[in-house]
Amino acid sequence: MSVLPVIRQILFSLSLFIFAPAQAEFIQTAITVGEGVNTLHGSLLVPGHKAKPLVVLMIAGSGPTDRDGNSPALPGKNNSLKMLAEELAIAGFASVRYDKRGVGESFAAGGAEEDLRFQTYVADVQSWIKLLSQDARFSGVVVLGHSEGSTLGIMALQNLSAQAYVSVAGPGQSAAKILRTQLANKLPPDLAKMNEAILTNMEKSEYVKDVPAPLLALYRPSVQSYLMSWFPIVPADAIKKLTMPIAIFQGDTDIQVGVNQAVLLAQAQPKAEFHVIKGMNHIMKSVPAENSQQVASYSDPNLMLDGDFVKKLIVFLKKNMATK
Repeated sequence: MSVLPVIRQILFSLSLFIFAPAQAEFIQTAITVGEGVNTLHGSLLVPGHKAKPLVVLMIAGSGPTDRDGNSPALPGKNNSLKMLAEELAIAGFASVRYDKRGVGESFAAGGAEEDLRFQTYVADVQSWIKLLSQDARFSGVVVLGHSEGSTLGIMALQNLSAQAYVSVAGPGQSAAKILRTQLANKLPPDLAKMNEAILTNMEKSEYVKDVPAPLLALYRPSVQSYLMSWFPIVPADAIKKLTMPIAIFQGDTDIQVGVNQAVLLAQAQPKAEFHVIKGMNHIMKSVPAENSQQVASYSDPNLMLDGDFVKKLIVFLKKNMATK
């Protein structure tokens, strides 16, 4: 038998070893915080090529959005947060993303809807920050909040420290004002008048007993306590109190959160880095403003993250690696 094929195979394998780019492998393991029914479940990604990295705590947006950035309300997955975690690992950063109470593997921690408050989710973020800050594997903790998660991150850092804070597609106004904007000119006159009355009452922490059927999904009795705990929070006011390095990212084709919201955050924190990413939508992907393409992107796992956003985020993180 000729040994030439074997030699060729060995040489080919050696060439792959010699000329292959540096490995960017990562290790994913389960991670939890809390006890018993209040246990929250997450995923920890650690880069295999980096010792003692920064760890980025990623906070998902509103509703039933899970740790990967997906919602059961949609027919497919976009995997935006999972993709971001992997991009960070390739760049040498660890990350933790988790299922909030009532979502995914943390479903049991949700409890009764009428018992939930915005501050419950804030306290959960603080628990993750404390856990990761005490973990000797990491050189520091960066908090990254997406959409509603941006507000949760800001509020969690009011009395905790972190290496840095990143807001992605985060609102600057109160949730009540944003609801007004989102519903403007979308309701018939009579219903719009009722909607304004409900919002006004709830902004004064007054329960609304008679909610018209078309508005029950928004203001059902079981969710009113949660909304009233959320409405007084103005992220642009709260971000003023943060003292760590801050970066604010906003896509200009985001159909859920407008650039004006990021401007409010940036004006409140003039020392923050402020990046408006051209062509980036709400889930951090390059998508034109055309509505059908926007909707389709939320269920497309093959659509990659916006490259400019990822590049600028990594530059910010590397800039703050040694600031302990």
